[in-house]
Amino acid sequence: MKSLGITRFLPIGLQVSGNRILQRHYTNGVLKNLYISTPIFYVNAAPHIGHLYSAALADCIARYRSMLGHSTFLSTGTDEHGNKVETAANVAKIPVSDYCTQISKQFKEMCDKFSVNYSAFIRTTEQCHFEAVHHFWNVLDARGYIYLGKYSGWYCTSDEAFLTDVELDEITDASGKTIKVSKESGHPVEWTEEDNYKFRLSTLQDELKYWIKRETTIRPAKYHKILSKWIEEDIDLHDLSVSRPTSRVPWSIPTPQNKNQSVYVWLEALVNYLTVLGYPNDTYKQFWPPSLQIIGKDILKFHGIYWPAFLIAAGLEPPETLLCHGHWTVDDRKMSKSKGNVISPFEAATNFTEEGLRYFILREAVPYSDANYSDNKILRTINAELADTLGNLISRCTGKIINPWGEVPNPIEFADVLKSDIAIQTIKIAECLGDNAQSHYEDYNLHNVVDVTMAALRMVNQMIEHHKPWLLSKKIDNQDSLMELKAVISVALESVRISTLILYPIIPRLANNILDFLVIPNEKRTWYDTASQYQKKSLPNDRNFDRNGMILFKRIKVS
Repeated sequence: MKSLGITRFLPIGLQVSGNRILQRHYTNGVLKNLYISTPIFYVNAAPHIGHLYSAALADCIARYRSMLGHSTFLSTGTDEHGNKVETAANVAKIPVSDYCTQISKQFKEMCDKFSVNYSAFIRTTEQCHFEAVHHFWNVLDARGYIYLGKYSGWYCTSDEAFLTDVELDEITDASGKTIKVSKESGHPVEWTEEDNYKFRLSTLQDELKYWIKRETTIRPAKYHKILSKWIEEDIDLHDLSVSRPTSRVPWSIPTPQNKNQSVYVWLEALVNYLTVLGYPNDTYKQFWPPSLQIIGKDILKFHGIYWPAFLIAAGLEPPETLLCHGHWTVDDRKMSKSKGNVISPFEAATNFTEEGLRYFILREAVPYSDANYSDNKILRTINAELADTLGNLISRCTGKIINPWGEVPNPIEFADVLKSDIAIQTIKIAECLGDNAQSHYEDYNLHNVVDVTMAALRMVNQMIEHHKPWLLSKKIDNQDSLMELKAVISVALESVRISTLILYPIIPRLANNILDFLVIPNEKRTWYDTASQYQKKSLPNDRNFDRNGMILFKRIKVS
């Protein structure tokens, strides 16, 4: 496992400008360490856009929190045990360990290529994880939560899970036979009876009720309601099988006390969130408990019932918040191998660029429902917003015709020059844009972050059309025309600066290119710098840009 590289930010004190409190959410003056995680990705297949979305969403929120001044730790990685992995390796005709390395490398490459700035990338086949799982198991055992017993129930080999009656459907197969299948996945199940170790989940209902009592424990609210119902109605709270005979799941981690039994893949996989922090060494306490864990809706039960129950049983604090998101469809059809419509992020990026694809999936998805991928829609979106609304605006305001001096005029010197209604409105929008965007970030509604930002930039473009700086530039020997021209440039580029800071968590590479071009110092790229320069002056008077260093998002044409 690579060393845990944690980026630290010095705490920023409460800043007030006029009536605007710039640090609204953490009023005790203490900026806590934050631990954010993606689900670890199963290596039975290559990455698709659903995996990328989970990783990019976690990275985006981690970057936003870092801009607020928090020390953040972001974990991701790959889940590499279980029958499905072994089957995939057999199909590929390579040793299972080599197969895991091959696919895990693809997920790591995906994270690197799409600017997922992880602090640790874990593989569950690493020795440190093996040791963490054994320690965690022994803690549960010592505290009386594990016992040997006989387990019987409907087992889904494809999902590697026992399912209850409410999780099953009956269907008629091609031969006319009635069979039971998983409601969630559609995979068949078989009745299984075997000796294995069991976890006393049934004793933890009250603790789980207490944990989920806070509405922000599970976001969005629809998933909080689902999970609350499961716990309140005692659904899925029977004692849980936490081992399988090693003969049935040979590619696994054996239990500490019995090599003929292997640790249930979901118990083993969930421990990864502890492993990455150095558990069982005390170093894990620096960032524990997780502040935010990103999960897909298909693993809500495992993270919303089993995971907090395991932690409570081990004497550890459960996660503060689970952020559950929907799945991705492709042209309004379910994404699946059988339909041949699985979208590879690497292939999509060859058409739309890494930054363009990252922008689209974070901009398109909403947490409370499934999102839809469409080549036509992504092309329209990134061309209209990144190339036209943002890119063309910067080009206009920094081009030789309108801005022959190659400078960013100081906003505070020109704030009162423009008297038109649209200019006054543009300035007012810029002054409250940071606050508006922050409220949407806090609710994990990234689509709304982009909406308010793009609306502000479109307003700037309308202001430019109103003042016609290309005509003013021909009359700069007139002092009034010169002042109006510089004021238009100043107002426009100030809105661009604020908007770019707001979009940084979503498009970090492009945002940094723009901020570099506008000569914004690195130390002036925090969330508190989304306050407009009309309210507080914190940038140098004279900032001259180098047109040769300008890297913008170019319009994309796909044949």
